[in-house]
Formats: sequence, structure tokens, C-alpha cells
Amino acid sequence: MNLIITDFHKQLSDQTRLRSLLLMHSEGELCVCELTHALDLSQPKVSRHLAMLRDANIVQSRREGIWIYYSLHQDLPGWAVNILNSSSEAAKNSEPFASDQFLLCNMPNRPSAACCA
Repeated sequence: MNLIITDFHKQLSDQTRLRSLLLMHSEGELCVCELTHALDLSQPKVSRHLAMLRDANIVQSRREGIWIYYSLHQDLPGWAVNILNSSSEAAKNSEPFASDQFLLCNMPNRPSAACCA
């Protein structure tokens, strides 16, 4: 994968995309409904940002029935994973990231409830 570092940072510069990426980083694969719940944003807004991340080859998606699941791209370069590792560690106890994690972990009827261990 040829991910350009400036393009990667441009994607991280938007709070919705960063929050989505950090949730995927900590939880693995998430469906759009989980992200809309955790971020308290509309489905069209979340989907638009996820499409941008997918087009930038930062995340990948798969469909399972009515659900579309997103995860970090399997071929994400090590330097990009390291940036997400550092960002996740720095953000875990600060807002809005801590609230995002809390809302996700307490979401009723989660389609993928292997969360928050």
C-alpha cells in the first residue's frame, strides 16, 4: 500500500474521522450503527467520513446482511499504525474520546458485542 503521510494526517485532522479511527483501533471491526451511537452523530455524516477513510485506504469495509462493518485497513503501513497507537494512548482519558468508548461499551443491542474487554 502506498499511503502518503500528508494524506494520512489530513484524514486525522477531522475530529469525526479521528474519533472513528480511534474506536476502530481499540475495538477492531465496528458497524456504522455502533459508530453513530458512540459518536452521537447522524448515520449520513458518519458514513460520509467513513467513505473518505475508505477512499484513502485507511479503513476497509465488508457487508454482512444489513450491516456494513469497518476496520483499519489490513495493509496499513507500520508508521501509520504507530501514529494510531500513540494517538489512542494519548486520547484514552480525554474527551470526547473517553465518552465515545463509554457510549460504545454501553450500547444496547450491539451487533458485535465482543467489545470493551
